Amino acid sequence: MAAEVTALLPADRPRYLMGVGRPEQIADYVARGIDMMDCVLPTRAARHACLYTSEGKVLINNARYIEDQRPIDAKCKCSVCQRYSRAYLRHLFAAGEITAAILASHHNLWFYLDIMRQIREAISFGHLENFAAELRARYTAGPV
Repeated sequence: MAAEVTALLPADRPRYLMGVGRPEQIADYVARGIDMMDCVLPTRAARHACLYTSEGKVLINNARYIEDQRPIDAKCKCSVCQRYSRAYLRHLFAAGEITAAILASHHNLWFYLDIMRQIREAISFGHLENFAAELRARYTAGPV
């Protein structure tokens, strides 16, 4: 639908798409000419213990993270990944701590901003199509 609509919009005006944006879709929207988009998904997912990473989704409430001392995403430079382990974040969610949602939201928003940075880089090097395909592949495989 986005491809159909963007073809009708003036090319010399900013194009805004509201309420969309799973990580694997963002590069595709940009490739179709969307300049701006927003969505509650990064923070909503975070409040429900779903974290986005460079390898795919991490459902932090899973028992396998009880003793996992790795950061949420080893490639991420956000302050949450630099300071806290998966086990600690899982503990915060299990304890019902509001801090869990705050930290998870911070991470997910950082992740989305980094995707946009990578998209700009891919465009500048002429690799947007490859980047979009790699992003889709990481997120269609399911949680990591």
